[in-house]
Amino acid sequence: MEQAEKELAQELSCGENAAKESQRVVVTVVGQDQIGIIAAVSGVLAQHQVNILDISQTILQEFFTMIMIVDISLATVSLQELQQLLKEKGQEIGMEIRAQHEDIFKYMHRI
Repeated sequence: MEQAEKELAQELSCGENAAKESQRVVVTVVGQDQIGIIAAVSGVLAQHQVNILDISQTILQEFFTMIMIVDISLATVSLQELQQLLKEKGQEIGMEIRAQHEDIFKYMHRI
């Protein structure tokens, strides 16, 4: 599925169709609960002008899980760059952080 994500990100980052496509991204965060997770993730998003539209988080026993819907239409970085920045932040804080364009989930149901 990572190859499909890369292809979709490339399609969205170039051409006239990029402006017509949705700019919502699903960000997931999973790992051992600790202080500052939401601050770390939201800090990366804010730094790059990514707007948080919705957020849900819970702790399952000692595991922290969070799903965010964000808008990257005004972002100062591409989706691929944001994915890398979040991955690096995740490694820094010991969490798994992924960012996937919402179309990935829409297309999964068409197969």
